[in-house]
Amino acid sequence: MIVGGLTLVFYETGLIRFFLNRGKLLHFLDSLGPLAFIGFILLQIAQVVLAPIPGEVTGLLGGYLYGPFLGVVLSTVGLTIGSYMAFALARTFGKPFVDRFVDKVTMARFDYLLHHKGAFLVFLLFLIPGFPKDYLCYILGLGRLTAMEFLVIGGAGRLFGTILLTLGGSYIRHHQYGRFSILIGTALIVVLVAMAYRDKLERWFRIWHVENYKKKKAKRLKK
Repeated sequence: MIVGGLTLVFYETGLIRFFLNRGKLLHFLDSLGPLAFIGFILLQIAQVVLAPIPGEVTGLLGGYLYGPFLGVVLSTVGLTIGSYMAFALARTFGKPFVDRFVDKVTMARFDYLLHHKGAFLVFLLFLIPGFPKDYLCYILGLGRLTAMEFLVIGGAGRLFGTILLTLGGSYIRHHQYGRFSILIGTALIVVLVAMAYRDKLERWFRIWHVENYKKKKAKRLKK
């Protein structure tokens, strides 16, 4: 109820449009002065916890404002905190809370993650473009991963996308549109391939996850 209400408020008050408008975001951060770093981190936290806010705009903004290195660092801090908050909310309030936020179709797609850890599989899901990473944070909060395992796996998995977006923002800042076009083209190819084979990948992941669990269970029984 709380999250659903917040999402509705974001739409009705125009805050979704705020997050999609680079000019407004720049003006907001500029108005914070020395606290702009903190403001940017808070934006990254908000776009994870209050999904469906897209993270592409804030990711590009990090590179545009702070360059490739500091932009990645600040984005990673914000994304990590936001991811953990979503994970912790799900773990604290349970499935009824997550059901109000994550649609049934998405829950059904990833329900197998709730029964076993599957750490490497989770890493791959975070790594592959096109997967609903913010929703995954909520779903994984219902599973068996520890908070530390989630932070390490989720942080490492998000890093590739964070670097791409930050580089893109840095290229725009320095008018390196040729490099930006190459980066976008490469990212689009990866995303399109991932989306084209998403169902097959998810099916393979599910089968692989179950088979791996059965093998581990069989080994434990032999002991």
